Amino acid sequence: MILTAAQTKPKDGDIKANLSDHFRFIELAAKNGANMITFPEMSITGYEREKAYLNTFTENDNRLINFKELAVKHKIIIIAGAPIKMGTNTFIGSFIFLPNDTIKIYTKQFLHEGEEEYFKSSFDYNPTFLIENQKISLAICADIDNPQHVKNAFNLGSSFYIPSIFFSLNGIPNAHKLLSNYAKKYSLNILMSNFVNQSWNTQAGGKSAFWKNDGELLISMNESDSGLLIVEKNKDKWRSNIILDN
Repeated sequence: MILTAAQTKPKDGDIKANLSDHFRFIELAAKNGANMITFPEMSITGYEREKAYLNTFTENDNRLINFKELAVKHKIIIIAGAPIKMGTNTFIGSFIFLPNDTIKIYTKQFLHEGEEEYFKSSFDYNPTFLIENQKISLAICADIDNPQHVKNAFNLGSSFYIPSIFFSLNGIPNAHKLLSNYAKKYSLNILMSNFVNQSWNTQAGGKSAFWKNDGELLISMNESDSGLLIVEKNKDKWRSNIILDN
């Protein structure tokens, strides 16, 4: 099993450039034999509240075709974030592109203070999926601040928890502490992806990381470089690597 997390530098509102970065990272992950790649919160658009309605995606959006094709071509699961329009509501969501040419949607359940002015929360879109018979649950950013969220993942029988976040330089130490505690308490392997650089006029904290299910931090990126974090499990042993984006 090989899982990867992309630590990216989004360009707010520049969807074309962000999509290009996504496709490049997906090809790199596939080249390294990955079963899955995950991106940070609203990775396709950059984190935005006030202008999110201008950059929403739908499940059948033509701009998602390349994701679907890459998932099928490389037999890789891709998790990418965007503001998602369903009906009359806009959600902070993740698209899950599966190798069988289907898409699932996860929506953020616990909004950060202020997000409720622009987004709805929902518990109705909470899919899980399998990699080598291991169940995977997702989270988006402030979801991890609510202990019930990770407990629900545990109750579903998940063994992997994948948060896509946008945490600042000041906030990322607390995120690491929370996720380490969750990994140990619920025996979860946790792979987290975060931005670097600025989004929404806030300096992102980076430090995308992986914790083993005993709470041990196996590997973490730094707070400034974009790149790909790779973890590989062979029997009961984990190996890790980081490829910086030059």
